[in-house]
Amino acid sequence: MPLYNKEKEVARAIISALAQSMSDFELIVVDDGSTDSGPKIVRGYRDPRIRMELQANAGVSAARNRGIELARAGLIAFLDADDEWHPNFLMTILDLALKYPECSVFATSYYIANTKTGTRRAVLRGLPPNFREGILQGYFEVASQSDPPLWSSAIAVRGAAIRAIGGFPVGVATGEDLLTWAKLAVEYKIAYSIAPLATFWEPEEMSSRPGRVPAVPDRVGEELAQLIDRRGSAAAAGLIDYVAHWHRMRGVIFLRLADSRSARAEFEKAMCLAGVRGRLLALFLISLMPGPSARLFYETMKRMLTFRVTRA
Repeated sequence: MPLYNKEKEVARAIISALAQSMSDFELIVVDDGSTDSGPKIVRGYRDPRIRMELQANAGVSAARNRGIELARAGLIAFLDADDEWHPNFLMTILDLALKYPECSVFATSYYIANTKTGTRRAVLRGLPPNFREGILQGYFEVASQSDPPLWSSAIAVRGAAIRAIGGFPVGVATGEDLLTWAKLAVEYKIAYSIAPLATFWEPEEMSSRPGRVPAVPDRVGEELAQLIDRRGSAAAAGLIDYVAHWHRMRGVIFLRLADSRSARAEFEKAMCLAGVRGRLLALFLISLMPGPSARLFYETMKRMLTFRVTRA
């Protein structure tokens, strides 16, 4: 559990861990230089399974990597300090590991909660009909059209696998987890349950703000492209669509920030990878407008489409 200034949420996360139906685990909390009372709250739990390590602020990837380094178990799960597990999460993960020993990644679906908009299940598209549990084939195809099927508080990885790919990329502020899951998906098999057994608590402002300015240079995009090169384009169709999806997401954020030029560059990259498709072409055409006009047009169209879906 990486911890940085989460004094209002960390108790919820710890309580959810201690409430697991499987009790044989250690909880390593890595405090990443918090300046609030979060570490004091953690120390208030007198459970011998909880260990806390302190480090100077170095980012969430460095905190997770420190936890991986200290972990004594062969199976490592992750829980962000503002999220929560449901009581059967760890038991389900262990069950997946026992049923599918050929896999190195184990995960479940999850809920997405927001104090303003309520709670919904993560949307998963592209799974086989009637899929409930099993080896997740076509991870990148699913990830390209869904909420992320792998999410940082609903996943466990064999320690040898996460160490083999070098852990989480230090110095990447956004998308570090998506890049890590992509590297794992290229190298290892994934066992998956569609049961939603964790909850991702969105920050209250997350649904209304454009998002932080995408990083330049785009290290995540660059390393995802390297994965395509490693697999070869003939074997990486789903991965290619996934990288295009990454650039489309960046382009949308640039649109919402009224930066048409940067948005256009991202949509061009996406079309070079995935081809000229209807939605991508529409976004590209919007990006030809001046920044404020492009942002207004995009937000208006998004509201209209949401209204139509809701009415339908």
